[in-house]
Amino acid sequence: MKRVLILCTHNSARSQMAEALTRDAARRAGLELDVHSAGTEATLVKEDAKTVMAELGLDLSGHTSKTLHDVPDPQNFDYVVTVCDSAAEACPLYPGKTERRHYPFTDPSGGSLERWREVRDQMKRQFDAFLDALAKGEEVPATYADSPAVQHA
Repeated sequence: MKRVLILCTHNSARSQMAEALTRDAARRAGLELDVHSAGTEATLVKEDAKTVMAELGLDLSGHTSKTLHDVPDPQNFDYVVTVCDSAAEACPLYPGKTERRHYPFTDPSGGSLERWREVRDQMKRQFDAFLDALAKGEEVPATYADSPAVQHA
């Protein structure tokens, strides 16, 4: 089973949404993935993230903000995906087998629910493309811009 870690700064919004979207895409694709999210520092999962994910039928109510210290076996991932620039800069080094990806998304914090939905929908397209490539045994998009699903959305 492949392991995926999604990193952001606070593990309060983007990484939480990406974790739920990745798990859902894996379920739909019939892939067994062990998916986690974490932040460089822990805070609280934002209510707006919970709201917009619930609109897709994805429940974040049981999610908590975590750091790498809270993730099981934090040095053993097949993919580490950063979803904000500061997490990409602070991301620790991983062994050679770990593939890193950087998919930066705008922080919707402080924005309207419509802004949250826009970011959620961009993330959904990106992580659907990520899972589609995994399911086909293809190389996953190297960056956000490389994803055909996002470029043509």
